[in-house]
Amino acid sequence: MKTIVGYASAWSVAPGDTLDVKVSTYGKERYTAELVRVVCGDDDPDRGIYREEKVAAPFAGDYPGRTQTMAAGSYVVAPDPEPLRRLAGFTVQAWIFPTTPLAGEQGLIAHWCARSPRGFALIVDGNGALALRTGDGTGDVRETGAGVALAARRWHLVSASFDPETGAVRLHQTTPGTAVEAGHAATAAGRGAYAPVADASAPLLMAALPSEEGGVRRHFNGKIDRPRVTARPLSSDEVVALAWDPAPHEREAALVAGWDFSRDIGRARVADVGFNALHGHTVNLPSRGVKGFNWTGREQSWRHAPEEYGAIHFHDDDHYDAGWETDFSYVVPDDLASGVYAARLGTDDDEWHVTFFVRPPRGAATSRLAFLASTATYMAYANYRWQLREHYAEVAETYWTTLDKGDAFLQEHPEFGLSTYDTHFDGSGVRYSSRLRPVLNMAPKTPLWSFNPDTHILGWLEEKGVGYDVITDEDLHREGAGLLRRYRAVVTGAHPEYHTTRMWDGLRGYLSRGGRLAYLGGNGFIWRCAFSDEMPGVVELRRAEDGIRYRDEEPGEYDLEFTGEHGGLWRRLGMAPQALVGVGTVAVGFDRSGFYRRTPESFDRRVAFVFDGIGDDEPIGDFGFLGGGASGSEIDAADPLLGTPPHALVVASSVGHSADTWLVPDETGFHHSAMDGVQNPRVKADMTFFETPSGGAVFSVGSIAWAGSLPCDGYDNNVARLSENVLRRFLAPEPFAMPE
Repeated sequence: MKTIVGYASAWSVAPGDTLDVKVSTYGKERYTAELVRVVCGDDDPDRGIYREEKVAAPFAGDYPGRTQTMAAGSYVVAPDPEPLRRLAGFTVQAWIFPTTPLAGEQGLIAHWCARSPRGFALIVDGNGALALRTGDGTGDVRETGAGVALAARRWHLVSASFDPETGAVRLHQTTPGTAVEAGHAATAAGRGAYAPVADASAPLLMAALPSEEGGVRRHFNGKIDRPRVTARPLSSDEVVALAWDPAPHEREAALVAGWDFSRDIGRARVADVGFNALHGHTVNLPSRGVKGFNWTGREQSWRHAPEEYGAIHFHDDDHYDAGWETDFSYVVPDDLASGVYAARLGTDDDEWHVTFFVRPPRGAATSRLAFLASTATYMAYANYRWQLREHYAEVAETYWTTLDKGDAFLQEHPEFGLSTYDTHFDGSGVRYSSRLRPVLNMAPKTPLWSFNPDTHILGWLEEKGVGYDVITDEDLHREGAGLLRRYRAVVTGAHPEYHTTRMWDGLRGYLSRGGRLAYLGGNGFIWRCAFSDEMPGVVELRRAEDGIRYRDEEPGEYDLEFTGEHGGLWRRLGMAPQALVGVGTVAVGFDRSGFYRRTPESFDRRVAFVFDGIGDDEPIGDFGFLGGGASGSEIDAADPLLGTPPHALVVASSVGHSADTWLVPDETGFHHSAMDGVQNPRVKADMTFFETPSGGAVFSVGSIAWAGSLPCDGYDNNVARLSENVLRRFLAPEPFAMPE
């Protein structure tokens, strides 16, 4: 079992930067830490290719262990709003869209001191019905419930009013076509009218309740829209009128707070448009830019009709920043070579690598070649556990699900968060994934998907003596083409799937100025994603129609919260991967990989350098660690209609794919029986080459499995030879010339 994990404050650092490392142990009083350079992370004992190098570091040594915890679940907090402490009579109301109303008690809007207890809390009670809890600090806690369970995935207008003169509590709960009224009147003996909110000195919470220990609990699953508090009890008609009015401060003089979630979409800030400016902020990244109670369907973008997107969708398993304390820090020295590094943490029976990337000094390059690490993709798959929850995972992926220690650990610790391939407890899709937590599949000695196959490429570069710098696509997002133009050539990893608009623009700008790109992977440049300028370390995905989707996106919610851009496939956004690298994804299959055969175009003198030392009829890559061949997992093909340049050469195409390798949905207009790799000749990877203006060029293999063939036979094989041929030519100073 795992007894140690950790994470770093950043994934990409430069000389002079300070990296904070945060560690948690489980049942262990001590652990060790040291710095290693990761060359190849594949630790399969039958291959013997794992390689890491110990590097001297001032933090190396022995440390006391401790268990650090993290809290999942999103909510809104408005810090200790003083005007709420003066309330006597009041109404609290909101539109709500519960998604798990029968999952136990859940907080809606609470100004509640749990230690006293005092204040008020509007909740979904244990029976799934609306309820108001009140307390006056003397231990006299009362609760009034509507008694009728809320309907799942339906909008309700809910409210609770308290009249201090009569002690009456009135609840109002509506669903389309129905209304529920409930209440009671009570006078506390000897004390006059019951006063429920006497000086509740506590933050106001939405979508959660405070705990006596100072944290939060009882998270709400679902949407909340237009939460409001007034300093007087409202009638049912007044509640309805206020709920529909987008400017509550103009209607109600007794308004204490009226939060408008349609403002500041893409930020943590939550704006109060009332008189007291009781602004708050979100915690743990609930989803914004989502349909409100009044969504008409006339607009599909929150940017075009923000007044119809005034809801926030909360989940009890949302996550952003673990917030752990730092165990030790590392100032990256000026002489540390660029590369992939890790703080290797060890207990007496377990180890963990806190992986990070060291780039060259900012504004400089130390090599002619850059390896572009796909951190957006690593984040998208972070703590991926779809295969543990999906009933048909083995059928879909055509292999037995196997668990490592990391998988077992995530089962024991659901609070470590989900990947964008998973679904929340309430069934909605996960849209955000963070690196500010331990990521159990972004390290050496983890399964060969996402990060670890990229180290096959790094190991090959080391074996061939090809110098390289490491940069990340997050760096590219921040700095654009200027980051790349210091390099004569750039090489990708095995699976650069997710890209922001800035990343795309940076790569296109680099190629237009004579850059050279070797795309040694597959299923790349497929989905648009977004980063937040305000909340670092998180990626957002919204998968619009089409493409391989592990879950459907909500209609009307295809536009990214962080940027307002339309999400989904770059192909559907008018910029297919074929227009950037010559090929785009056409098929997926995980059981068996194929291999490449040269085409007549491979004998064009423009690509003679590619096939130096490779025979005319020689199968290329009929071996490999991913499916036994170089063309597999997810594969790409050329398509002139989608932007493959007319002068591009398809120099090899793959064969030998199985009946379980299928065309992707965006390649099929309708379902029929001839979509698999045995019957359909379109199921193939195309190896392509083309020149670009100003002396540049692009070479693409179009296969995730390509990287897994590089290390075979001690890196002495035709996949490694062909790849080296390409890089040696790309690093040469002679410009490429586009054909007439």
